[in-house]
Amino acid sequence: MAWNKYIRPLLVLAALLVAVPACKISYSLNGSALDYTVYKTIRVAQFPIRAALVYPPLQQTFENELLDYISRNTRLQTTDGAADLELEGEITTYNLTPQAVTENAFASQTRLTIGVRVKYINNKDDKKSIDQTFSAYRDFDATLMLTDVQDQLCEEISEELVNLIFNATLGDW
Repeated sequence: MAWNKYIRPLLVLAALLVAVPACKISYSLNGSALDYTVYKTIRVAQFPIRAALVYPPLQQTFENELLDYISRNTRLQTTDGAADLELEGEITTYNLTPQAVTENAFASQTRLTIGVRVKYINNKDDKKSIDQTFSAYRDFDATLMLTDVQDQLCEEISEELVNLIFNATLGDW
């Protein structure tokens, strides 16, 4: 029975040594769940504005925010050719709606809404590809002219949209 005292710990140690190499611990501080041994490149296409109301600087603002976010939060190389992952789409919504109507039937707030249709193509695992529309908005005081707040609102909304898109695609939530 004395040998039993030594055999059990050795069996437990042997089981751990066999099990541990099979485990893969993966974490990321930025939310990206990519396996960089599989995914190395991404192609980000232009996102043309297809909305009824057009604010031309929005396309560049959105595209720059998207590319910057990807480069800051992943190790993927952007390319114009064939890639492991692809992001393409269009800006489909850019509209203003009155909000918070006051007692004299005037709106005290106006809402700017931006919507983006995104087609995410995972060329390594088609089941992870998506075609989805994302939207975000900001309210501003109706006494302000849109031209006075438009650039700031477009930047804020673009940041939120990029975060939503990243989490649904590269973040693999």
